[in-house]
Amino acid sequence: MANVEHGGTAGNAFGAGAAESARARLRAIRIGLWLIAAVLAIRQVTVVLSTPKGERLTDLETWVGPNGVLHVKGSLYDSTQFTGTPFGGFVLKPLTRAAEQTLGWGWTFGSLSLVVVLGLVVARALPQPVSRRTALLAAPVAISLLMLSLPVRNALYLGQTSIIPVLLVLLGCFAVRGERASGLLIGVAAALQPTLLVFAPLLWFTGRRRAVESTAITFAGLGALAWAVMPHDSTTYWVHHLAGVGLGGDADDLSNQSLHGALLRLGLNGPLEITLFLLLGAAVAALGLRRAIRYARDGQLLLAVAITGCVAVVVSPTSWQHQLLWVLLALVGRVGKKTSDRPMWPVAVILVMTLPAKMMLPNKAALFPLRDNVVLLAALAAATIVPFLSRTSEYYRAPIPTDYAQSVPTRWKRVPLLPFLGRVFTRPNLMLELLLIRVGYSAYQQVRLAATGGTNAGGRTTAEHHGDQILSIERFLHIDIEHWVNHAVFKVGWLRDFFAFYYESFHFVVPLTVLAVLYARRPGDYRWARSALGFATLMALLGFWLFPLAPPRLMPGLGIVDTVHGVQDFSKPDYGTLTALTNQYAAMPSLHFGWSLWCGVVIAVLAPKWWMKALGLLHPLLTVSAIVATGNHWVLDAVGGAAVVGAGFGLTHLLQGPRPRPLMKPVEVSRKDPVPATGRTPS
Repeated sequence: MANVEHGGTAGNAFGAGAAESARARLRAIRIGLWLIAAVLAIRQVTVVLSTPKGERLTDLETWVGPNGVLHVKGSLYDSTQFTGTPFGGFVLKPLTRAAEQTLGWGWTFGSLSLVVVLGLVVARALPQPVSRRTALLAAPVAISLLMLSLPVRNALYLGQTSIIPVLLVLLGCFAVRGERASGLLIGVAAALQPTLLVFAPLLWFTGRRRAVESTAITFAGLGALAWAVMPHDSTTYWVHHLAGVGLGGDADDLSNQSLHGALLRLGLNGPLEITLFLLLGAAVAALGLRRAIRYARDGQLLLAVAITGCVAVVVSPTSWQHQLLWVLLALVGRVGKKTSDRPMWPVAVILVMTLPAKMMLPNKAALFPLRDNVVLLAALAAATIVPFLSRTSEYYRAPIPTDYAQSVPTRWKRVPLLPFLGRVFTRPNLMLELLLIRVGYSAYQQVRLAATGGTNAGGRTTAEHHGDQILSIERFLHIDIEHWVNHAVFKVGWLRDFFAFYYESFHFVVPLTVLAVLYARRPGDYRWARSALGFATLMALLGFWLFPLAPPRLMPGLGIVDTVHGVQDFSKPDYGTLTALTNQYAAMPSLHFGWSLWCGVVIAVLAPKWWMKALGLLHPLLTVSAIVATGNHWVLDAVGGAAVVGAGFGLTHLLQGPRPRPLMKPVEVSRKDPVPATGRTPS
C-alpha cells in the first residue's frame, strides 16, 4: 500500500486522472469566457446597427457624410467639428467615398476586429512569468473587458478612430521586431494623437533610442507631408489652435477628462488656469514617466505603457471619453501585500471604466467634483500614487492570506467558476465592498424604475390590476387588514408619526449597520450574510420586473391614507423629491420587510446575548407593522419579502456550503511562519 501511494502505478494513474480533470475544467472555463466575449461583441454590434441611421456613428458622419468636413473644399477646422490632426484628415479624406459606402457594417466590424486584436496583444504582453492558466484565459478576459469599457463602446457607437492610436502603440511595444519598426508605429500614432509623444522618454530611458529616433522622424515626416499638402489646415491646427486646443466641444464639458477640463470645471480660467495646468501637468508628467521607466526596467512593460498613457490622458488639453482606454490597461498592476487587497485596484478600474460616474457616486452636490472627474482621478492615481508591486517583491506572486474562518466545502465542485464562491475565509477589501454596494444599489434603482417603462405612470394600469388580484387573494384568505390597520393608526397621532418615521429611517440604516458590524467583528460571517442579502435583492428585482404592483395607498377607491406623503391626488401623485426617480409600483416583494427580516435572522443567529437576539427580531416585527400601517405594502408583499430572503439564504448555502466556523484568532501567514495545520500554502 505504501509503495502504491508513494510511487506505484496506481498513484501515477490517479495523478494522471486528476491532471486530466483539471485540464478539462480549464478548457470548459476557457470556452465559457470566449462565449462571453462573443456575446458581448454581438451585443455591441447589435446596439450600433439597430440604432436609427441618423443617431449612430454621428462623429464619422460628421467627417465623411455627404456634408461632412472631409467633403468641404475649405479648411477642415472651419466648423471646429473635426478635432483630428491635419495628417488624420489627410488620411481620411481619400477614404471618404469608401467610408460612406460602409458607414454601417464595414466600419463597425472593422472597429470590432481592432478591439479583438488589441485584446490579443494585451494578453500576450502580460508580465512574465505567467501560469498556463492565466495565459489561456487572458485573451477572452481582455477582449470582454474592452467590449464592456465606455471608451470602446463610445468609439463603436460614435464612429471614432481612437482605438487605432492605442493599438499602434501596443503593436510597436510588443508585436513588431526591431526598434525602427517599433518607432515607426508609435510615430504614426503620435501623428494621429500628438500627446502620445510622451512615449518617447519611456523608450529613450529604457535603452530603445533607435525607436525614439524612428518615432521622431516618422512624426516629423508625416506632419511635414500634411503641411505640404494642407498648409492652411496645418497652420490652423498647430499655430492657431496650439495642437488642437479649442477644437470640438467645450473644454469644460464632463466628457473631457483631462486636467485642463477639471480646472475649468472648478471655476478657474484665464492665465491662472493655464499656469496651474502647465505646472501640474509638468509635475504629473515627470513623476508618471519616472514611475513608468522604473516598472519597464522591472519587466512590467505593459504596466509602464499604461502609466505613460495615463500621463497622456492627464496632460492633454482635451481627453474625450473615447480616448481614455489607457486607464483600463493600468489594471494589470498588482497592489497590496495581502490576498484580500489584491482585487481592490483592478475592480476599481473596471468599475470606473465600465459604469457611468452617476452610478458610482450619489447625486450630492458636495460629491460633484469627485463624480465629474472620476476617470481623471483614476488616471492620476495610476500615474502618480498607486503603489504597484515590483516583480522582485516577495508579495508579487504570493500575497499573504489572512484567515478569519475555517474553509468550508463548496457545492458543485465540478461546475466551472462555482468553486470560487466557497472561498469565504478571508476579509474582503473594504473599498471593493463599498463600490459593489453602491453599484448594486444603483442597478436596483434602475431596474425598479425600468420595470414600468421608466415612468411611474408607465405601468399604472397593470399595477392597479395586480393590486386588485392581491386584494382578492387576501380577502379569500381573510388577511385583508390593510384598511383597518391604516385607519386605526392614523387616528393616533404619536403612533402615526412613529410608524412614518420608522418606515423612512430604518430601511437602509439597520442593514448597513449590520453589514458594518459584521465586517469589523465577524469577517467570515460577513461574506455569508452579504451573499444572502445580494441573492434576495436580485430575486426581488425579478419580482418588480415581472409583477408591477400598486401598493394599497395608490389603489383608487380603497380609502387608504398615505401617512408618509399625505393624501394623494391619483392623477398627479406626489411622493416628495422621489416622485420622478423611484418606481412606486415596485411593491412585490417588499424589500422593506425582506431586508429587515434578513437583519433579524442574522442578528438572531450571530448575536452572543439573548437580549440582542430579541432586539434583532423586533426589527422585522416593527417593519411589517410600519409598511402595513402606512399603506405602503400589502400583507402578501411581506410574505413575498420573506420568501426571497429565505431563498437568498438557501442559495448561499447551496452555492457556498454551510456557514463558516470562525477561528478563535485571525491567522496571518508570513514568509517566516510555518505552514498552518490546514496544510494550505500562500498562493
